Amino acid sequence: MFDIELDFTLKLPRCPFCNVDRPNLMSEFDLTPKDSEGNSRGTWRFYRCNRCGSIVTAWAHEHLGRVLGVIPEARRLSDDIPPRPKAYLQQALESRHVPSGAVMLAASAIDSMLKDRGYIEGNLYPRIKQAASDNVITDGMAEWAHRVRLGANAERHADECHDLPSTEDAQRAIKLAEAFAEFLYVLPAMVNQGLSETEQE
Repeated sequence: MFDIELDFTLKLPRCPFCNVDRPNLMSEFDLTPKDSEGNSRGTWRFYRCNRCGSIVTAWAHEHLGRVLGVIPEARRLSDDIPPRPKAYLQQALESRHVPSGAVMLAASAIDSMLKDRGYIEGNLYPRIKQAASDNVITDGMAEWAHRVRLGANAERHADECHDLPSTEDAQRAIKLAEAFAEFLYVLPAMVNQGLSETEQE
């Protein structure tokens, strides 16, 4: 349950799509559907983000009632990710509407994850290469990460020979950083929890 009402504006802290802070989500239309037996399925409202134009859906038992669900829900990062890379990744997600910053933050998240795993010496590229050589990450992840690193370098040095990153570039960089987090922290934690539960049984 959300601490907001199903009104003509949806007062979410961030847009689930572009992640802009305090989005202007205005109601486009609403529905009050019923199931096959005629039972009410509540009131559903469809909102448009004034910034990115995406549609967010929310529902409650009635108009001005407490919101019971939002589709899509805003992403929440796993607590299994260490605080520093998690902070970089969260900031990258919140900066998707500023592609240059989002690309740099995603690269910083990847860099921080590698340092957390003990790859500290030298610059980012040798650490990526060594992590792949040690089978900590896959070769494909290493190649993808290397491309994100180059994009981040171009942004940091304001290289005029490189185009400014697009929103799609930022999404790809963030997607890679999320994949690193899943691969290095979330999935191992899930496996360990599963092993622990089966041992108890």
